[in-house]
Order: sequence, then C-alpha cells, then structure tokens
Amino acid sequence: MTYHTNPLRLTMLLVRQRRLLFVGACLLWFVIHILPVITGLLMKGVFDALAGSEAAGYGPWTYLALALALDVGRIFLFIGAIRAWVSYWAEVTLHLRSNILRHLFTAAGSRRLPDSPGEAVTRFRDDVNDIGEYVEMWVDSWGFVGYALVALVIMAFIDPVMTLLACIPLSLTVVLTNLLRPRIRSARRLSREATSRVTGFLGETFGSVLAVKASGREKSVMRRFVGLNDARRERALKDTVLTELFRTVTDNMVNIAMGVILLVGAAGLRDGSFSVGDFALFVTYLPRLTFVMTFLGLMVVQHKRTGVAYERLGRLMVDAPAAALVTPREYDLEHSQRPFAASVGELEPLRELKVEGLSYHHSGTTEGIADVSFTINRGEFVVVTGRVGSGKTTLVRVLLGLLPKSAGSIYWNGAAVADPATYFVPPRTAYTGQVPRLFSDSLRENIMLGGRLSGGEIDRAIDLAVLGEDVASLHHGLDTEVGTRGVRLSGGQVQRAAAARMFLRDAELLVFDDLSSALDVETERRLWDGLFASRDATYLVVSHRRAALERADRVIVMEAGRVQAQGSLEDVTRVAPSLRLLLSGDGLAGGLAGAPDGAPDGAGGDEQDGLSERLPARVPA
Repeated sequence: MTYHTNPLRLTMLLVRQRRLLFVGACLLWFVIHILPVITGLLMKGVFDALAGSEAAGYGPWTYLALALALDVGRIFLFIGAIRAWVSYWAEVTLHLRSNILRHLFTAAGSRRLPDSPGEAVTRFRDDVNDIGEYVEMWVDSWGFVGYALVALVIMAFIDPVMTLLACIPLSLTVVLTNLLRPRIRSARRLSREATSRVTGFLGETFGSVLAVKASGREKSVMRRFVGLNDARRERALKDTVLTELFRTVTDNMVNIAMGVILLVGAAGLRDGSFSVGDFALFVTYLPRLTFVMTFLGLMVVQHKRTGVAYERLGRLMVDAPAAALVTPREYDLEHSQRPFAASVGELEPLRELKVEGLSYHHSGTTEGIADVSFTINRGEFVVVTGRVGSGKTTLVRVLLGLLPKSAGSIYWNGAAVADPATYFVPPRTAYTGQVPRLFSDSLRENIMLGGRLSGGEIDRAIDLAVLGEDVASLHHGLDTEVGTRGVRLSGGQVQRAAAARMFLRDAELLVFDDLSSALDVETERRLWDGLFASRDATYLVVSHRRAALERADRVIVMEAGRVQAQGSLEDVTRVAPSLRLLLSGDGLAGGLAGAPDGAPDGAGGDEQDGLSERLPARVPA
C-alpha cells in the first residue's frame, strides 16, 4: 500500500521510540546551537573595548578569555551530544528495519516482495536513511530556531532598520524553497527508482551467471546494464544539481546581507550611532543566520524526500497499516541480547489434517485450484500427482499459506487453521520445494541455517537425505562452498541438501514438492527406504515417480486444478488413464512431471548443473 499520511505525523510517531533519549539529544544540541549567540556578544565587547567605547574594567583580553572558555565548554557538550545522537540514530534506523522484517516474516497471510530483491534492498537501506536524516534535522532544528530568534532580537535592539534590510536577502531562501520543492521531490523519487532498477538487475544477473554464459548473452546483459546505469546517472545528477543549486544560492545570501550592512552602516559608523562592536556582532551573526535559513529550507526539501521514503517503504510492507512501520518496541541495546528462539505456540502432535473446498486462482487468470478436499491421517504417506499445470504445486503452496486461499478451510486435529502462513512452520510442518534455494555459503551452513546442532544430528539428517557419499567426495566436505544458489552442486545434490535441512526441523508433517525429480532411481529408492525405516512421520509428497507412488497409502490425482481421483494406487489407476500409462512403462515421465504449475519443467538427472536459472529480467535477445 502507499502511505498517504503526512511524513511529519509518521515521524512524530516514530520518535516515540526511546523518547527520553530523543529529548535528551534535542536539549544537548539546543544548548550547543544557541551558545554562539553569546559568542557574538563577546565579539562585540572585544571590538568595542579596542575602540575605547566599552565600559571601564572590561578589556579585550577579558572578552577573549570568556570566548575561549565558552568554546571549551561547547567541546565537552559536543562529546555528550554526539554520543546521544549516534545512539538514537542507530536505534531509530534499526527500529524501522526491524519493523519491516517483522512484518514480512511474521504477519498473517502469505508474504511476497512486490518488487525485485535488489529494489527491496535499496528501500531497506536508502529510504530508511532518508527518514533518519529527517529525524536528525528535527533534533537540530530547535537550537537553530532558538539561535535565530535570539540573534534577531539582539540585532533589532541595536538597529531595527539595518536588521530588517539584512534579513531581506535571507527571506529569499523561503521563496526559492517553495519554487524548487516540487521539482526536488520528483527528482528524488525518480533517482531512487532508477537506482532500484540497477541494483535489482545486478542481483538477478549475479544469480544467473551460468545461464547468461551458456546462452552467450553477455553483450546483451552489458548493454542492458549500461542503459540502466545511464538512466540512473542522469536522474541522480538532476537530483544532486537541484539540491546543490538551492544550497549554493542560499549560502551566497550571507554575502549580500553583509554588503547591505556595509552600505547602510557606513553612515552610522561615522556618526557613532553604530559602533565597530555592533558591526562585529552583525558580521558574527549573519553567516550563522544564513546557515539557519538554508537549513530550514533543506529541512523542507528533506520533508518531501521523507514522504517519498515512507511511500516506498509502504509499498515494501504491502498491506501493513502505517502504524506498523513506526510502532515503538523495546530493544534494550545497552545490554546483551537474548539468543533468538523461535516460538510457534503450543505444539499439538498431528493426528489428522483435513482440507475442505480449498480454492485459489492466479491473479488475472482462471488457472489455479478449485474445491480441493482430502484428509491425511498420522503416519500416512500421501502422494499428489498429475500432469504439468494440473495444480499440484499450487495446492501445496496454498495449503502451507505461501499463496492466499480464496476459499476453503484447513483443520489440524479438528481445529480450524486461521492463518496457514504462520501456522504451518517447524516443528509442525517442514517443506522442500521442487527448486530448492541454497545460499552462497558452505554446505554445512545451508543445512543448519544458523542452528546450534550436534554433529550427530547433522550426520543423521545427511544419511536420511542419502547425501553421505556426496559429502565425502567434496573437496572440503560439509565446509565446501556451494556457490550462488548451489551452482557448484548437481541438481540432485541441491535437492538432497534441502531435504537434509528439512529433516533437521523434526516436524510432524513433511511436505515434498517433487523432491526426487533430479534423482536417479536407486538414490530415490534409498531415500524413501531410509525415511520409512527411521521415523514415524506423516508425508505429503508431490511426485510422478513410481517409487513414491507405489509406497503411497493414498494417491491424489489432480487435473485442471481439481481432484480427479483419490484413493489407493489401484483405485485411482482405474479412473486416471495418464497414471496407468506411466505405471505401465509406456508413457513418458515428462507427461506427469512435477514442475511448478505453469513453469518450465526443471526435472533432470542427478548431474543437472543448475542451468535452468532464468536470464535477468528484460534482457533483449
């Protein structure tokens, strides 16, 4: 969703996070920014004393000593203020990123990034920093405004006419701000979008290196990258030019104001109505007053940029309310953090999983699943099979909450499951997709996923996945780096590594989406034999392979998104000709291949080398 809420309102809600630290930082910086008012008065005293117009007993050295003492005091204040602000900056930016991840990982319903991972990273990094800079401006603004008000009162008390004339150039910054504000907002949005496209394209390219090389499309990829980067550079330059134009013009207003003082104050200096000390005070105050005006103008610009940042983060959080991004939480960063412990509530061992009337349609199409019903009892081995596009993978993903169901009910031991996405997680359920995703890390870390597990547990999972011989053949064993998406492993090794990862979850229900599509017959037989012999678990398996079908307690045959038949293998073969053809050995396994519905079949032998990766999006032929 897009956040149409005023960015100021959201930011005021945001700064409730550690509000005492925020108030403390504001107070410290207020004192630091307002102390230069006293510096101006001391400079007036120095020059008046030198000119002989200062009261007796106060020489220039006295004022210089006081100015030095003031600067030393400001240094000590700087130390405390910087510490307070850095602490608050770290927490408030962490808080925003934590709320984004919390929503994406734990919110009810299925979670899917609306844009590419690269663009999500750009929003997660740059847009959060934009909001942090806006908060920083609010911390400084109180002191700057206080300084400006006090300085203007003092200047007006000395010479109101000259003060008014000197402030006219400064007021032009307000006019300039209003003129440039819409353009700066638009330029920032376009710059961010162009940067997101570049980072997104890079992410896709790095994940598809082999596909690019195998197809000989390196030049096309580079042309696309150059085009995206040229567009990014052009928009970033426009954004920077507008900001620097504003900054340059406002910075030069101080020179105009000083010229006004010299012209108007010359007569006063001659007749004594305007002293040298008064001139020194005006000259001391005006640069900082100009900076304050520039700062306030930039703050308005940053306000617009922050609005863009909130809009982009709102899109990243999809359907979350605005408050979900800024709701305060307690982190207690000053102390050691407790280790992460996943919690799924009270675990009730599976006795029966019942599905009634489950339906889902892919957006903009009539494809999907409709009115699917079945029951799985504890200890059963249930196989879902059917032709490509029949709805097998869609069924599993809707059941697990990876896709939002449009109709139907799911019951765990007779109790309705309100939110499958947060319910069907370990240790209730473990899932391995047909195209498992491995991280660019060691095989050990891909299996453990950061868990603290004993060597015996890992060895057991590897044995169940029939991965032991493969690990022994790798140069560094479990510590072998698997490369991007496991590119250094064969297709079968990737599938079995994902299976080992799943076995470590020790779940009540194990869901396999065509796990054995890249395994040879013997390896698949050993995998199923090991699972049946080692544990009392319940299985829901998407497969077209004979080894799985012949072990099934029940087979569910999908056709055009509906259940064509279900029952024992013998029963369903009577009403499913395609299944009879496969089991007779006369048909091609590809006719029932378990590729993701509507996607190309990724099945292959155990030597599959990962070349089924897609090319980066929008690469020209």
